Amino acid sequence: MSEPLTIALGADHGGFDLKQQIKEHLSALGHAVRDCGTHGREAVDYPRFALAVASLVASGECRFGVMVDGAGIGSAMAANKVPGVLAAACYTEALARNSREHNDANVLTLGAGQTGADAALRIVDVFLATACTADRHRARVQLIRDYERGRMSSSAQGGPALSAEDVNRIAERVRQLLAEQGSAVRPAAPMSRAQVAALIDHTLLKPEATVADIERLCDEARRHRFFSVCVNPSYVRQAAALLRGSPVKVCCVVGFPLGAQPPETKALEARRAIREGAREIDMVVNIGALKGREDAVVLKDIRSVVEACKDGRAICKVILETALLTDEEKVRGCELSVKAGADYVKTSTGFGPGGATAADVALMSRTVAARKLGVKAAGGIRSYADLLKMVQAGATRVGSSSSVKILEEAAAAGAAD
Repeated sequence: MSEPLTIALGADHGGFDLKQQIKEHLSALGHAVRDCGTHGREAVDYPRFALAVASLVASGECRFGVMVDGAGIGSAMAANKVPGVLAAACYTEALARNSREHNDANVLTLGAGQTGADAALRIVDVFLATACTADRHRARVQLIRDYERGRMSSSAQGGPALSAEDVNRIAERVRQLLAEQGSAVRPAAPMSRAQVAALIDHTLLKPEATVADIERLCDEARRHRFFSVCVNPSYVRQAAALLRGSPVKVCCVVGFPLGAQPPETKALEARRAIREGAREIDMVVNIGALKGREDAVVLKDIRSVVEACKDGRAICKVILETALLTDEEKVRGCELSVKAGADYVKTSTGFGPGGATAADVALMSRTVAARKLGVKAAGGIRSYADLLKMVQAGATRVGSSSSVKILEEAAAAGAAD
């Protein structure tokens, strides 16, 4: 649409920064923006702001609404409770175009944790520039509105019964679309055993681990050519000596497993591990500070270890302990890791209430991929199927204490040497 529009705009705390960028963008295009809040980064309830945006659209005071939260889904649910509103959560320009052409959506919801600023602005532009003009689409939208008003007839609600032939034809078309466009659950590409091994940090972090256990760990890593061994600080020197001359790296955990040590302590721990032979450091973030929205504290926490790693030419991975975090906190932890200069974000210590999930890995990957950070999935990965699921979701490294078993299962599944 080329003419200026009046647009209701809202966000919760997770979407505040993106809301401000959208507001500047729309104003620069000549649109009138009704800012419904929030007006800061303090924690708020997204339904209140989604309903404010939706109400302005439903009353006719605003032609369209745009609402931003962490994922975009909850705000769409809330906005759709307001009669007259058709809200759609869109993560791509294609979805935005479809939501207008086919569904005549009048409220767009965005997920700040799913979509970067540049992509979000393009989605907004497509949403505002697209109209629902085809009669067949407008008729279907009218059915939605009739249903909302309680006027849909029983025949319109049910329509003619579908025959078995109709059902089979629809199912076949769905399969064709998935094949053409790619399913959200696309099988992971086949990998060789060498590729699987190169993804794995062979891990032993149990408190009862002995010198003999570390010897066994390093022998397995050398024989199977895992990417690294991941050990507690007291075993770094031993592991480095055992792996000298092999390509297997030594990874050391820092601030483990709670992350509650001061930044200076973590930095000291990292520097010592690097001096003793560690080439990678997996640090646990200050979880309480992250949950408490003390972003400056978290940034200092991560940066202290990142600087130690850069001085020692080591890789820094940031463990978020995702089972303790909301999606907004996971995204913010990833963003702070990017800002601090980390190389990877990692899901879990393996000592928390839960381990890696495909959903968390996918969320983290979407958040950091544009900045070229890796994602390490760790915690509860005990099978080849688990590993494939994490790789499919976006993991670029996997931590596991079941590495040898995973390789055996990969071989049994037909993975080439």
